[in-house]
Amino acid sequence: MTLDSNDLPFLHGGPLGRARFKVQPEDFVVEELLGFEPSGVGEHCLVWAEKRNLDSNTAAARLADAVGIRRRLVSHCGLKDRHAVTRQWFSLHMPGQESPELVVLESEGLRVLRITRNTRKLRRGIHLGNRFNIRLREPNFDATLAAQRWQAITEKGAPNFFGSQRFGNEGQNVAKAQAMFRGEFTPGDRLLRGILLSAARSHLFNAVVAGRMARGSWDKPLAGEVFGFADNGTILLPENQRGDEVARFEKGIVELTAPLWGSGELQSVGEVRSLEQELLAGFPDITAGLEAFGLRQERRVMRLRPLDSTFEVLENGDLKICFDLAKGTYATTLLSELAELDESGGDAEASCIQRNEG
Repeated sequence: MTLDSNDLPFLHGGPLGRARFKVQPEDFVVEELLGFEPSGVGEHCLVWAEKRNLDSNTAAARLADAVGIRRRLVSHCGLKDRHAVTRQWFSLHMPGQESPELVVLESEGLRVLRITRNTRKLRRGIHLGNRFNIRLREPNFDATLAAQRWQAITEKGAPNFFGSQRFGNEGQNVAKAQAMFRGEFTPGDRLLRGILLSAARSHLFNAVVAGRMARGSWDKPLAGEVFGFADNGTILLPENQRGDEVARFEKGIVELTAPLWGSGELQSVGEVRSLEQELLAGFPDITAGLEAFGLRQERRVMRLRPLDSTFEVLENGDLKICFDLAKGTYATTLLSELAELDESGGDAEASCIQRNEG
């Protein structure tokens, strides 16, 4: 069984047309939502930085070099796109050392906006989410229809597919993962191994969501569902549910989930477990490979909704769209329900791939 990661089903009927995307870094602005205020004291120096055309790992390495500490002592919540303007937090482990001046940390493409302290370092995925400010240039479709489509996306959401960034050039990461599972390919480092495992796992998640869409049960709770909150932080297992989950789902308080495959029993039961097993029966090499590499069963919500959304048609006809998303989700997944994104006018280099998108 195969699934083309670049040809996933649409909920709203497919893109209205084409629009130019990421022509300039300022067309894709991402601001990390930390979700808490740093304590102001502690052995970790927290740096709020704005990056332009700079990936998160390179920025972290520069910060480490600037203060003379090992690069492994700099951490962040998640990776952000390179071809963009992004604002995110970094933590530098500097016990007994004074915080540096802003100018010491700045370099080409890296501007420091704030420095404070915290008692704990930043860990991957600890943040709440991200705020996006996006400009789509020269759309070749009607602006009124675009506003209506975005309103439908805001109200009904979209399938929470992992985006094409997760799967590498031409989707080759899944094939590489399968070769790794067969023992035909050995990654050169842990980072590459993690990228391939994430791609394989994401491929299965997309397959379940696409399968449930085809069967008309993507947004209809079945017996044995595992519900989850939109922030991807908490799930409600069948044995721990209080009985009003369907009503809460209809109100948008909780969402349905699909598996992130690993060893152990599926967390769903009954009808949902049988359906998930059926949908994934065509991927025995991937499920076995993920189990062999020690991943555990987890879940991810199937619906993605933009929060605090605004939609604006600029004087020249370009579209400006702003919204918040939970961590680990893809803005391009939402945008693909509106337009086919043409990145040929800018740096089309793929975004950084990570276990949980920044």
